[in-house]
Amino acid sequence: MDFCVVETPVGFLRLEADGSALTRVEFCAGPCAAPQSDLLRRAAQQLAEYFSSARRTFSIPLAPRGTPFQHAVWSALCDIPYGQTRSYGQIAASVGNPRAARAVGMACNRNPIGILIPCHRVLGANGALTGYAGGMDKKAALLAMERETPDT
Repeated sequence: MDFCVVETPVGFLRLEADGSALTRVEFCAGPCAAPQSDLLRRAAQQLAEYFSSARRTFSIPLAPRGTPFQHAVWSALCDIPYGQTRSYGQIAASVGNPRAARAVGMACNRNPIGILIPCHRVLGANGALTGYAGGMDKKAALLAMERETPDT
């Protein structure tokens, strides 16, 4: 298992990879540790491009570990376009279980690859910010950054 810690505008992120795919991105305390593998260097570069508003999608292979339902939710999250949001209910409907909004919330909570699997783009039914593993301030900052990025 390779890992590194990168500094971003919303705090330090620990990136983990299994040699062929990114397996975890999570908020952490510093200090920075330089990426040692090509995959982690590319992931760190793509995150830097994202935070500089030069990247809207990621092309790093991902291998999150979870249940089939979690994988369905995480896949649906990846379909939310940059700068847009969806409700937990909308995600539940998109994975074929419109009554599973709370379960979608739990899958978001268990998302092991933050930012690249954009659970920060999921809001409450009334459009309110709801829980985020990195903290509500980081969720608000990510959404604001995406909204403020000019269309290209």
